[in-house]
Amino acid sequence: MNITVLTLFPEMFAPLKESIIGRATDSGKLNINIVNIRDYAENKHLKCDDYPFGGGAGMVMMPQPAGSAIEAVDPEHKAYRIFMSPRGRTFSQKIAVELSAKSDILLLCGHYEGIDQRVIDMYIDEEMSIGDYVLTGGELPAMVVCDCVARYVDGVISRDSLKDESFSAGLLEYPQYTRPAVYKGMSVPEVLLSGNHAEVDKWRREQSEIITRRNRPDLLK
Repeated sequence: MNITVLTLFPEMFAPLKESIIGRATDSGKLNINIVNIRDYAENKHLKCDDYPFGGGAGMVMMPQPAGSAIEAVDPEHKAYRIFMSPRGRTFSQKIAVELSAKSDILLLCGHYEGIDQRVIDMYIDEEMSIGDYVLTGGELPAMVVCDCVARYVDGVISRDSLKDESFSAGLLEYPQYTRPAVYKGMSVPEVLLSGNHAEVDKWRREQSEIITRRNRPDLLK
């Protein structure tokens, strides 16, 4: 899978070079290309924002730098193009699985008060949000999408690890324990030490239902 991210702040994406995602890119299972929109600005000072028409607070990203960047990195529109925006469809585990089936994804990060609407109308396939709140820019949401989608790319994480995690079966994940069996007087539940796989599966299902009912009862509807 190829993920291209267009941003005014490419240095913010350094965390994607670490841990599981970093190893996936190093091994060639995943390609994440971070592109600086400012490199495509055609004005003398590489300016990428200006005051909004009609007045109002803040600045708006200009259409030319972003539009030129998209045309340069995806000239034939092979990538599925997403603009990270609080007014978009809310990202979810289900959407991550859908996106993981695509070979090429382009993520456009807005900043300041947003981006000129003509860029969205001319170039973007979908606007996407990671929640009902507003951030200073689209960089953190883009990293969330990269990380979540990458987990479903073949070879990045084992299929067994994906099977029982939160949201995979409509429930939140059960509690996890590891060594030591007793820590500061608190013991691991006996069933997990029993070796009885049927009872372990039953306990985990019950715990998932309890946690989901307590924290996300909407998932049980």
